Amino acid sequence: MAVITFSPFGTLSDGRAVTAARLENGHGCTATILDFGATIQAVTVPDRDGKSVDVVLGYDTPDEYATSGGHLGGTIGRVGNRLGGAVFSLNGQVYELEKNNGENHLHGGSKGFDRKFWEMKDVDGALVCSMTSPDGDANYPGTLDVTVTFVLDEDNALHLIYDADTDKDTLVNLTNHSYFNLNGEGAVLGHTLQLCAGRFCENDKGGLPTGRLLSVEGTPFDFRKEQKIGDVIGADHPQLQLFGGFDHNFVLGMRGAVVYSPVTGIEMEMRTDLPGVQVYTANGLSERAGKAGSRMDRHYGICLETQLFPNAMKCWGFPSPVLRAGQHMHTETVYSFRIR
Repeated sequence: MAVITFSPFGTLSDGRAVTAARLENGHGCTATILDFGATIQAVTVPDRDGKSVDVVLGYDTPDEYATSGGHLGGTIGRVGNRLGGAVFSLNGQVYELEKNNGENHLHGGSKGFDRKFWEMKDVDGALVCSMTSPDGDANYPGTLDVTVTFVLDEDNALHLIYDADTDKDTLVNLTNHSYFNLNGEGAVLGHTLQLCAGRFCENDKGGLPTGRLLSVEGTPFDFRKEQKIGDVIGADHPQLQLFGGFDHNFVLGMRGAVVYSPVTGIEMEMRTDLPGVQVYTANGLSERAGKAGSRMDRHYGICLETQLFPNAMKCWGFPSPVLRAGQHMHTETVYSFRIR
């Protein structure tokens, strides 16, 4: 298990102190997690020359996380991604949510889980982050107890283990919104992606799944064989033209993906027990300052947000995000790093 050290990360504009937990294994890999948003602030891994590379985008100060868009590194909930019309019906009752993405509800609203404080504890080398979302929080029903456990193992794999319990039927679709850049900075168009997915969700112009699952066959969405992102991101396909890149849920087969940078030699493998992953190529990321004097901009990161399918309450046949009272939700996603 990793060695965990806690240190101050600064204060928000309202004076609340933010704490960082740094996990370090014995092979030159670290992960830094903030109690604000259970946010992955940094992940460092050695490149092919042994140089340490921070492979996630982020900020140096708490206020940048609190006020900047993009949800960089944050734990997303109660429901990640988009919920159509910001309204859903459960057990005969209609729940209206915040419209924070056009007419839709996105990533739990403007005060979602990545904008809340989590309690952090070192439990035998695992960082356990926990919080309670009260009944009516963001107008979701039920008191929800949530735990995200971060484990950095000796194989340079970062495990994200999600657990949740509710006292009333509710919706839960938790994910993490890290922007990975295996070069450390600059555009990720030279990265390659391989993804075991034969279908993806068709989106409307607002990024909301329509309920149709489209085949990747013969399209730029076919990552069943490794492709360079820059070779396909600008292809003449209506779903890419809508968003200026990828921002789609892929239906996972073997529940995994591999991203590789030929510049650093770093390869990241994602594994999950969830049925979907949102591949987002930072199409909406605007130019801004990053960590340690670095810059961020459009297409400077790739997100692999493991999830249930978005808009599932409105799309027949999609895996349900309903968590019943007395049921326990448990899921795990792992990001493993190695040199190719």
